[in-house]
Amino acid sequence: MKKCFILSAFAAAILWLPAQTQAQTNDEGKTEVFYPTNFSITKPLREMAPVPEEELNSTVQKKESDDRKLRVPFAEKTNPLAEPQGEDPVAQKIMGTNSLGAPLVSWNGQNGNGTPPDPTGAAGPNHYVQAVNCYYKVYTKTGNSVSGGGPYSLGSLLFGVNDGDPIVMYDKFADRWVITQFGISGNKIFFAVSQTADPTGSYYTWQYTSTVFPDYLKFSIWTDGYYMTANFGTTERLYVFERDAMLTGAASPKSVTKTYSPPNAGYFFCPLAAYADGQLPPAGTPCPIISYEDDGWGTSYDDAINIYDASVNWAASSLTITFKQTLLTSAFDASYNSSWNDIPQPSTTSKLDGIGGVFTYRAQYRVWSGYNTLVLNMGVKVNSTQRSIRWYELRQDQSTGTWSIYQQSTYSPDTHSRWCGSIAMDDNGSIGMAYAKSSSTVSASACYTGRNSYDALNQMTYTEETAAAGSGAQTFTNRFGDYSHMSLDPTDGTILWFTGEYLASGSQRTKVFSFRVPYSTSIDEYGKAEVTAFAQTGSIVVNGNLFPTDEELVVDLFDINGKLLVGKTATPAAGTFETQFSTNGLATGVYLVRVGKTNTSFQRVIKVAIQ
Repeated sequence: MKKCFILSAFAAAILWLPAQTQAQTNDEGKTEVFYPTNFSITKPLREMAPVPEEELNSTVQKKESDDRKLRVPFAEKTNPLAEPQGEDPVAQKIMGTNSLGAPLVSWNGQNGNGTPPDPTGAAGPNHYVQAVNCYYKVYTKTGNSVSGGGPYSLGSLLFGVNDGDPIVMYDKFADRWVITQFGISGNKIFFAVSQTADPTGSYYTWQYTSTVFPDYLKFSIWTDGYYMTANFGTTERLYVFERDAMLTGAASPKSVTKTYSPPNAGYFFCPLAAYADGQLPPAGTPCPIISYEDDGWGTSYDDAINIYDASVNWAASSLTITFKQTLLTSAFDASYNSSWNDIPQPSTTSKLDGIGGVFTYRAQYRVWSGYNTLVLNMGVKVNSTQRSIRWYELRQDQSTGTWSIYQQSTYSPDTHSRWCGSIAMDDNGSIGMAYAKSSSTVSASACYTGRNSYDALNQMTYTEETAAAGSGAQTFTNRFGDYSHMSLDPTDGTILWFTGEYLASGSQRTKVFSFRVPYSTSIDEYGKAEVTAFAQTGSIVVNGNLFPTDEELVVDLFDINGKLLVGKTATPAAGTFETQFSTNGLATGVYLVRVGKTNTSFQRVIKVAIQ
């Protein structure tokens, strides 16, 4: 959430509690419709002049943005009776013993020209794109520079503005790249979507004007739009952008917004919209909007997760936001120092900002057989000298729509503080989490851990690994982060990519790295199961072999946008099954066949082309 001072030219649980569910309520405000005030198609990035590397990687102290004044101070605990009365009750106190090993790939990212750097990035089929305040760069997936891949200033893409808080997304469902940032002057929101799958090509770009400054803005991909949340102050609102129109390069895609009122004590606050990974949810599925409340805010609050459902009718220009559910969590203390002095460092009394008040990016959402998952992480206070990360896996029963907390824990296997995390689940149901770590003896470093779907619940079972060991301490400001970003490899499905900040001799640096959570097929009874699908005249044939049991399976047919067309079941005999879908009435194109086992992490998704 930083403004960058550069110039550029514009180129055209151990314990878990049951859910507390409440009835749906009507949404609150009137839908407001916005159209872009500016539209342009850039020339290909590869034809632009890159920023000199010496400017990008300058060791000169970066100037802190003046947007700190836009953040409401975060209060200490105001309710003396708030739980926990002592240490975190679901803290993981023992380090996991399994080994993740060194990163698969790792390289030094961009340092940025503003404080903090706000690193964000995503992997595509062949590239990794990272953005910081206030640059972006295209890499190969081994960390090499790409011809025509920059680095470039954000302003070279987004109307000459270099204000920061960028977000990079790879929209795997459309094979397109998305880059965004805010504009401090005039409450701007800037959007760029690549014309093709090539991140060094041309981009469609739009400028929107928000009614309120969108501080700390976050974006997600959903079936009916690109969703945006931000720190809007005491009156929360949600924005959704017309994804389908943006992907085709329309000059005036709609944006709809509406206010709503999740529990919020008036502090720094930013909900997250669910971010679809793996496959798009079926058409018409509402997008969950997630935030938390803390009983430390006052006696009228609980330690809880609040979920709202949002959906858009673009034909009617209507955004609907309805309260879905409150999930009571194990007790946590999310209070932070009112001046954001939270995280200890070596050899100094200066502390770093612990990024309180929010679930940190992303809220990854995945569709499985019989249930959906959301994985979340947030910063909490473990004790008087230590902060760390509370993480959750939520599950939604697809038949009832009800959410529950499947597991939750606070990762604190030693006395170091951990914060500014990002979390994601891979295609095996394994979870990876990466974050910053610091203490009075350890300089701010970039680290990671993980767990498998078959492990004991509420535990990160892998030993923490260090991707970038820090050195020195940052004393000129407490700003750190404020972003980190984990994404899932769209072609592999088991590789997790992360970018985050660490310190080198007390100066800000960013790291990009990837890792895989090992998966044991000897433990996973479905690891050897085989599924094939192919089209023939009049039907799609689905075959399964080597299934460990003859228990019922779910076999579904989706269109390429994730809309469920036909759902059926199949029961193996001696580990084998065959079933078919009629292709009568289906247009030519690509379809998705999913075979899964209800209430397990097993599923296979296969693309089938009908000619």
